[in-house]
Amino acid sequence: MTIYYNLTFILLASEMVTFCVLVAPLPYGLRRRMFHFLSESPIISKLAYALKIAFIFVGILFVDALQRMFRVTAESDVARQSGQSHDVRTETTFAARKFYSQRNVYLTGFCLFLSLVLTRTFYILLDLIHTQEEYAKLKSTTASSSRQTIASEDQQKQIEDLKRRLKEAESKGRDFDTLKKQAEGQAKAYDELADRYNGATGQKGSNKRVD
Repeated sequence: MTIYYNLTFILLASEMVTFCVLVAPLPYGLRRRMFHFLSESPIISKLAYALKIAFIFVGILFVDALQRMFRVTAESDVARQSGQSHDVRTETTFAARKFYSQRNVYLTGFCLFLSLVLTRTFYILLDLIHTQEEYAKLKSTTASSSRQTIASEDQQKQIEDLKRRLKEAESKGRDFDTLKKQAEGQAKAYDELADRYNGATGQKGSNKRVD
């Protein structure tokens, strides 16, 4: 192969290795750091720009290889129809040229196709990582809100319990005041009865209630 097809083959092999690394079952933390580095590093952005230029040249090579394959196929058909294909050397030459042209078409075509697949896979996985990060943030926020809600519910329960205790205390206070008034009324009635009894019997204060 010529030098540019050798470089195309090296680029294709690099794409295959990169694709295998991207789809490998790596841990989430390692994958997240790797994708953040690939998407945010200025060195990687410059390398991606250079690769775009390289893929433009690969596209030109693909078009040229495709034209050569059609031309070699047409020449082989013409030679077969004219009877030149009966010569072994001529037939071998046409077969070799056809093979090389098809090889170049497949090489450049797969390189371009894998570049599209690799780019799409990279952005899909990057979106997936961003979605997972947003989900983790939302989950932590929801958990914090749930804890705050639980804490507010506990506070509300404590407030309701304090209100209940206050009502019970107020009720007991009212009952105590009622009992106190009843006791005072009974004491007054007892004193009146005692005064009447003393007046009737001629005794002075001997039967009064002592508080």
